[in-house]
Amino acid sequence: MQPLNLPTYPFKIKSSENKYFIFDIVRKKYVVLTPEEWVRQHIVHYLISAKNYPISLIAIEKKVTVNKLTKRTDILVFNPDGNPHIIVECKAPSIKISQDVFDQIARYNLKLEANYLIVTNGLNHFYCYMDTENEQYVFLDTIPNYNF
Repeated sequence: MQPLNLPTYPFKIKSSENKYFIFDIVRKKYVVLTPEEWVRQHIVHYLISAKNYPISLIAIEKKVTVNKLTKRTDILVFNPDGNPHIIVECKAPSIKISQDVFDQIARYNLKLEANYLIVTNGLNHFYCYMDTENEQYVFLDTIPNYNF
């Protein structure tokens, strides 16, 4: 897999039937190693190792219903009260981060009302704070450390 603009971590990777699988420490199982999954696993480890978010507050591919359609967030981080705190949208490194990607995560956030959004393709990362009072994104250099 291609190197990303994120720290490297000691991933568990195995192959079976000409496919590669990576161990997901949140779901506690091996999943198919696609380019998007490679990004997702780096971000999960980054949130846990660099930003100190407890693994118990992280969900992968959490279902959310938007306009009567069932969608899945790539990564959803909750605060200790069980409310959404961070939504992460991961794309493969070959996918350019576009307005469509921001629109996608914004639609999820209409329902979830998270405080922070992360959009990444593993190479480019956008961190946003949701300023609900002024109804706008505030772009940040990074996502805050866990501090509850």
